[in-house]
Amino acid sequence: MSRASEIVYATLLDGAPDAILAVDKRGLILMANAQAQVLFGYDDQLVGVPIAQLMPKGLGKRSSRPVVVQIEGLRRSGTSFLGEVSLSTTSADDGQYTTLIIRDVSGREAIETERVRLESQADRVRVLAEAALVKAEGEKTEAERVRLEVEDQRRKAEEEKATAERVRIDAEVALIQAEREKSEAERVRLEVEDQRLKAEVEKATAEHVRLEAEMQLVRAEAEKAEAERVRLEAEIELERLEGQLHQSQRMESLGQLAGGVAHDFNNLLSVILNYTSFVTEELTVAAAETSGSRWEGPLKDVTQIQIAAERASVLTHQLLAFARREVIQPRALSFNDAITNIEEILHRTIGEQIELTFDLEPNLSLVVADPGHIEQIILNLAINARDAMPQGGTLAIETSARDITELEWQFFGAPAGSYVCVRISDNGAGMSPEVVNRAFEPFFTTKPRGEGSGLGLATVYGIILQSGGFTKIYSDEGVGTTITVLLPVAKIQPEKKDRDESSIRNGPPSGTETVLVVDDEEGLREVTKRILTRSGYTVLTASSGTEAINTARSYKGAIDLLLTDVIMPKMQGPAVARLILAIRPDVRVLFMSGHAQPVLEAEAVLGTSFQLVEKPFDQRMLLDQVRKSLDAAVTLET
Repeated sequence: MSRASEIVYATLLDGAPDAILAVDKRGLILMANAQAQVLFGYDDQLVGVPIAQLMPKGLGKRSSRPVVVQIEGLRRSGTSFLGEVSLSTTSADDGQYTTLIIRDVSGREAIETERVRLESQADRVRVLAEAALVKAEGEKTEAERVRLEVEDQRRKAEEEKATAERVRIDAEVALIQAEREKSEAERVRLEVEDQRLKAEVEKATAEHVRLEAEMQLVRAEAEKAEAERVRLEAEIELERLEGQLHQSQRMESLGQLAGGVAHDFNNLLSVILNYTSFVTEELTVAAAETSGSRWEGPLKDVTQIQIAAERASVLTHQLLAFARREVIQPRALSFNDAITNIEEILHRTIGEQIELTFDLEPNLSLVVADPGHIEQIILNLAINARDAMPQGGTLAIETSARDITELEWQFFGAPAGSYVCVRISDNGAGMSPEVVNRAFEPFFTTKPRGEGSGLGLATVYGIILQSGGFTKIYSDEGVGTTITVLLPVAKIQPEKKDRDESSIRNGPPSGTETVLVVDDEEGLREVTKRILTRSGYTVLTASSGTEAINTARSYKGAIDLLLTDVIMPKMQGPAVARLILAIRPDVRVLFMSGHAQPVLEAEAVLGTSFQLVEKPFDQRMLLDQVRKSLDAAVTLET
């Protein structure tokens, strides 16, 4: 073979888009093109390197016919990749040689059409490899060389035509520059066809035509690779958004379950709290009238029942806050003021072993939220940070104004706009990615059994969402955790409320008015009646909305107050109130509920159009709210 032919074959091999190796029966590499060196990360020659060094898991059984297999390749840097290999075996005078055409297919599934293309290309490259190996056998006659070259040119022209057509079809469905790729593919196809015809007529210019076609093919492959990159980025973004959707749906399902459990539990706690209060009062009177310590033990027992019920009440409020079912009374307030108001509580809560620092941006915009909920967010996050630093550390609380741009909203999950940003950071133990993903789930905790309810961060999550905000956790194990809270800037002015000194009483208020109590829970209905009757009120009861409406129609005397549960079978509390107001326009309305979100206003926000006493309630809470409602004007919107 002449020197010119050797240069041609070397150019063909190095210009191929895939890695090409020739391996002898001992497993040593005899020949490697430039793409093989790039794929496996070798700057120097691969000739003489064992193939097992590049493919530790082997190639499987070799065959004399071309086959396509998948392998795990090992780069010189130690990283691995998934490869697709076309194998073919060629016999020569000095033994058998195996030709390998390798393509990196990491990050996508090999498709059938690509495999067909690879097998077709394998035939073409196998001919090239056989021609290169013939060099070792000696010079062939010029006539044979011309015949092989003409045959090779014919096969390459046909393959280039098929490749150009495939590029054109792929370009039509590409995600980027679809029309430009279609035009380019057609141009390549026509130019390759033209070059093929010229090669048959004018052998002298055939090599030039082939090289030009190769250049066009390389450009088409580059454009296809760019389209593939865009497609993969789109798939990754879709997977991220689907993950956020699944997490949101999961949290919403947990919230519905938690809200339903808390609603039923609140009814039970209202009964328990008030009946234990009745027993406590009677035991206290009996103990005062009897000498000795006979009643001391039962009185302590009842007190423990009350304490347990009150702790259970706190848990139900946390469940409702997480589920966004708790009724809130928002107003425009300063996050800085909220932090300053509980600074002393924060110091006492986290202890002296933890340094507490503040960086509060002056003149910070207001947010619309329930003041108690804002304080609960800060305290819960501070307690969580404290528990992550048992040996002490630093807890930093920062506030700032933050404008979320269109580019940032996907990261935070918050629409573009102006926000107040609060960051609470610690240098404690940190969390693993798995723990971060579950941190806001109710009852999930990494603390030992009995040391945590698993509702701290879940409560924070529910409050933030109910207030229209967003949150993000950044954490590294052994480094610390930062929790970022974003609340929208308020569009209303803060309310100015004068303190009502008349609400401070020495004892529970009483009255002589008539109250219609509506609740489908018999136990809660009876305990409510007993509380009101003991304080001088005349009490009518109804177990349903229909019964309450009938009572409002048939009762001859005045009904001064409608005290109704919000969530009841068949007819909800607000519907009962509107129908009774149509019958008795002067009646006052007081709702009672611990799970009012689906019924009262949007997102459980308590406005000024009605009054509500939250379950579970004790005697003083109920009597205070009843008196307040009776003394107020009728304001329920109909």
